[in-house]
Amino acid sequence: MNDRSMAIAILCSHLCVGDGVLPLEPREYGGLAVELGKRKLNPEDLLRFDRNDFLQTLELPASETDRLIRLFDRAASMSFEISRYESMGITLVTRADAAYPKRLTEKLKNTRPPLFYAAGDLKLADLPAIGYVGSRTVGDRDTAFTRAAVQKTVGRGYAVVSGGAKGSDSVAEEEALSSGGTAIAYLSDSMLRKLKKSASLQAVQQGRLLLLSVVKPDAGFNTGVAMMRNRYIYAQSEATLVIKADYNKGGTWNGAVENLKNHWALPLCWGHLAYPGNKALIEMGAYSVPDDWDGELQPFLEQQTCNAGEQISLF
Repeated sequence: MNDRSMAIAILCSHLCVGDGVLPLEPREYGGLAVELGKRKLNPEDLLRFDRNDFLQTLELPASETDRLIRLFDRAASMSFEISRYESMGITLVTRADAAYPKRLTEKLKNTRPPLFYAAGDLKLADLPAIGYVGSRTVGDRDTAFTRAAVQKTVGRGYAVVSGGAKGSDSVAEEEALSSGGTAIAYLSDSMLRKLKKSASLQAVQQGRLLLLSVVKPDAGFNTGVAMMRNRYIYAQSEATLVIKADYNKGGTWNGAVENLKNHWALPLCWGHLAYPGNKALIEMGAYSVPDDWDGELQPFLEQQTCNAGEQISLF
């Protein structure tokens, strides 16, 4: 790990956090990065800063200066902890690294996470991919549709992106791997627990599954992280298919609505209109995917182009 990546890790990682030490959240790091740029500084320059440098060069208040100093004081213990996880096959990749998922940089720009913990081949993040999201509670029909759709998209050369959660996400991931494809999972909780599953570990070792998480590998479930990781799924994907969404509530709904606003991925939704959430998303602009979908994106892309042309002609 080079000095720039190490500086970002020290500022943002939750490894070796002592009492009262609060790492920078993504929004905070994004703001700091902007301020560093204005002063023609890089994150690694902070490794050599003393208290006066933080106060005078960055013009930070005393409380924030003390916070950053406490973060940098854990550098030695963090190096040891990072090495320990590397021995388990888990690496730490920062937005300063060439291996950082390029699609997230392109689509999320300065709001992208400062770092990810990763297990697997990071080159999988460069593959064209389709995201699959949905409810944790799925029925036989939901599962059958998901498996059929994944088989078709894998057959067309797409990787599957999911959140690795119980329900639609795990069904899509499992089907991609059993169909001979590849999968990327943006986790919201313990990567170590995921790697204890023999099927997941084997797929990671075979270079067919990439696990990514913004939280440290032994972290428990956090609702805020789970909600936030939806944007990573959309940003990683060329298109994202909603299998089942509850109307106006839950992570699947919120993620789909956020994507409709930000246009990170082509918005697809299973056209099962008996689900109020699916019906509403389609009415809001998501493209309805039929039961017999062949996995081809071109018809939706053409529809998107046509819709854009119609909107332009109104003005």
